[in-house]
Amino acid sequence: MKLIRLIALLVSAALFAAACSSGDDGSAGTSVSGEPASDEEVAEVEEEADTAEEEAMEAEDSAMEEEAAELDEAAEEEAASSAVMPSRIISLSASATESLFAIGAGSQVIAVDSFSYYPAEAPVTDLSAFEPNTEAILGYEPDLVITSGSSEEFVAAMDAAGVPVLQQFAAATISDVYAQIEQLGAATGHVGEAAELVGQMQTDIDALVAESSGTGTYFHELDDTLYSVTTSTFIGEIYSMAGLTNVADEADPDGEFFGYPQLSAEFLVDADPDLIFLADTKCCGQNAETVAARPGWDALTAVQEGRIFELDDDIASRWGPRVVDFLRTIVEATATISS
Repeated sequence: MKLIRLIALLVSAALFAAACSSGDDGSAGTSVSGEPASDEEVAEVEEEADTAEEEAMEAEDSAMEEEAAELDEAAEEEAASSAVMPSRIISLSASATESLFAIGAGSQVIAVDSFSYYPAEAPVTDLSAFEPNTEAILGYEPDLVITSGSSEEFVAAMDAAGVPVLQQFAAATISDVYAQIEQLGAATGHVGEAAELVGQMQTDIDALVAESSGTGTYFHELDDTLYSVTTSTFIGEIYSMAGLTNVADEADPDGEFFGYPQLSAEFLVDADPDLIFLADTKCCGQNAETVAARPGWDALTAVQEGRIFELDDDIASRWGPRVVDFLRTIVEATATISS
């Protein structure tokens, strides 16, 4: 680039010297014809020389800018390729734990909370996800902690120790599920695997939705005190995908209970749902027999027709890859209504 400017200057000097150099007799410069050069011709040559120099300088500046941009791009690529991905991850979120292993980041996970017992290879500890012990967590020397929502004090303590915290609050929609999986992929260096997992989940869910009969009412039981969910919740959205109508919606029409109303036996007898799903088989030991034995429940259509479905509490409550399994169970249940 310096050579370009030097050549331009030499050319300009040569042109100017040819037009304006003195003759042997000290006369003014001559034109090509041998006649003395006029002021106009001299000015024209000078202008051409200036133009040539300006163009050369502009070309050099442009080349320098292009080279600088290439260097910046190369630096960014080098920084990205040399970025240190977390290799000592602690997950205090059962949903995040499932997703981390599903996207191939399991080998980076050194410890998980006491409820993150899926998949089987997850390194379960006695760490609490609800009341995280800062000292105990720092003892593992993590370079990333993932939670489903922690106190400001805990986050501040981790920050002070130089440990980043990724908080993934409970998903409200299936879109939140996809977004959180992709976020985990970006945070752990598994962007491609996360995108692939999300794509496969979407494909499987679309196929299940197309398979569903799309009719019937249901009751989803969270525990044996009859807490349930409405359509406005993440769980409720999964049922809606299968085309089912939630009887609990009438118990929380204005969202006063944030989509988690407690129903009564009388309410359910009146609603008489076509399907009953039990998400309290582990926590509360509920099953088809215990439900059928409840006072007055023998009159329910779902009980009489044997349409009580025992769910895995974890699959029915975690917003991770296994939502596909949850939807599959629901879709299979819808087939019993029309049969």
